[in-house]
Amino acid sequence: MDDRIEKIRQRAYEIWQREGSIHGDHERHWHQAEMEIDREAALPLTADDALPETREVASSDVLTVEALAMRTGISSGEAQELLDRLGNDRAAIEQAARSIQARKRG
Repeated sequence: MDDRIEKIRQRAYEIWQREGSIHGDHERHWHQAEMEIDREAALPLTADDALPETREVASSDVLTVEALAMRTGISSGEAQELLDRLGNDRAAIEQAARSIQARKRG
């Protein structure tokens, strides 16, 4: 199977799960996943991409903002705000992101 299609399929499933696993919005999930995968493919790779997840983050790192947003289900703007406010404290950033997502579900 085409690697791109498989990545889109997986991302669409993750989006569906993140949004509460409610059926009926599969086309939007697919299109959102397609845009995210294509955008990621277009981004240049940097040396930081090869570093482990435990590395400290810089608030200007667009890839990190996008990764945080996608991984935690918050918006890119919310992710950028957390990175700006909390600097490079990965644990605090992850905890704050989970808190934002929990409030959205509530």
